[in-house]
Amino acid sequence: MTADHPDPPDRHDPAPASGPGPGDATGGTVAWFHCFSGIAGDMALGALVDAGADPAEVRGLVERLPVGGWALEFEPVLRCGIAATKAHVRAEETGVVRTAAHITGLVEEARLPDRVRQRALATFRALARVEGQLHRRPPEQVHFHEVGGLDAIVDVVGTAAALEVLGVDEVQSSSVANGTGMVRAAHGLLPNPAPAVIGLLEGAPTHGVDVAMELTTPTGAALLAATVTAWGPLPAMRIDASGFGAGTREIDGRPNAVQVVIGDAASSGSTGAAQVGVAPGQPVVLLEANVDDVTGEVLAHTIAALLDAGAHDAWVTPMVMKKGRPAHVVSALADPALVGQVTRVLGAESGSLGVRGTRLERWPRSRAIDTVEVAGLPVRVKVSPGRVKVEHDDAARVARIGRLPLREVLSLAEAEARRDRGLSLAADPPDDDAPA
Repeated sequence: MTADHPDPPDRHDPAPASGPGPGDATGGTVAWFHCFSGIAGDMALGALVDAGADPAEVRGLVERLPVGGWALEFEPVLRCGIAATKAHVRAEETGVVRTAAHITGLVEEARLPDRVRQRALATFRALARVEGQLHRRPPEQVHFHEVGGLDAIVDVVGTAAALEVLGVDEVQSSSVANGTGMVRAAHGLLPNPAPAVIGLLEGAPTHGVDVAMELTTPTGAALLAATVTAWGPLPAMRIDASGFGAGTREIDGRPNAVQVVIGDAASSGSTGAAQVGVAPGQPVVLLEANVDDVTGEVLAHTIAALLDAGAHDAWVTPMVMKKGRPAHVVSALADPALVGQVTRVLGAESGSLGVRGTRLERWPRSRAIDTVEVAGLPVRVKVSPGRVKVEHDDAARVARIGRLPLREVLSLAEAEARRDRGLSLAADPPDDDAPA
């Protein structure tokens, strides 16, 4: 849904949306949230737009959700004299109470870019886990009340979209402020901070301030729990942009806003790749487990489950263990924010008694997901410099429905994508830095 309300003026140039490469001049892009007055979903979204995320691009990604009846607007405001952006989600009140499984289905169906989908799903899974513990229900059966409303869904997916538009590779945060007193929720009055907020911020630095209102909402806490990889003061970075996202209410003597600072971590003095003249890459964790008592079918299911849990990639490597026993190493590459859930899946599905992890860096090439039509049906294609890769599952579905050879569908989809993008059939351009 597009909005009639004017967007705030652009004050910063957004960072490129693609990840860094080994030959790039800059390292990974970091977003640091300064939660001096707490954080909510609309505040996080407003801050990222205030820092330069293009509102039209953010809306365009959120509009992929298969649900209507909402509009997203951004308003320039002041909070205690500080210029900020207020995100407004205008949504129809339908009274629909959505389950965690329902919201997961909406996000999965939306065909969002990988990191947008993963960050949004991780946020709702964090909420479902905590709400399930509080109400003693399986996470997938949790009924979201306030968090299941269209406004909260748009806030979460919109924040994930804005992080992608700004090309953010890593999210960090300060200590998170919380208020006092009681707050009203669907189940009645709850202590402030709400039990869900306490559960979501377990292990994170927090502090209370003497303000009798809800400063950190469950949605805001879930966004932090799902995306933050490091907590503390402003990290060493070359600052590229910053912005403030406004809360709804005014607070005497305190700006009701959250700040985000966007910067390049290349100047942070990090070790590893930077010491050998290569800019730092996107942080990832390699998770592995050795197994010698599972079937091929179980291994295949484990790989699928790891990818569903948010792993960037997963694979199996044959090996020989002690006493000559044939075995396999099950490996998964995960974002640091998703290590917990990917580790749990790896242990549960493989039956391993332990999982080991190694922190690594990766340099993903820029890519975009397009959709083309073959035989009147949509097919997703991944487009990167000089290359088009057709999504196999989409092509197989079209081949089955249209009774066409799979190879023909792949060829038609690739040709259509190249025509739309104006790409030639030539191979990838040579790497200028490659040895002769």
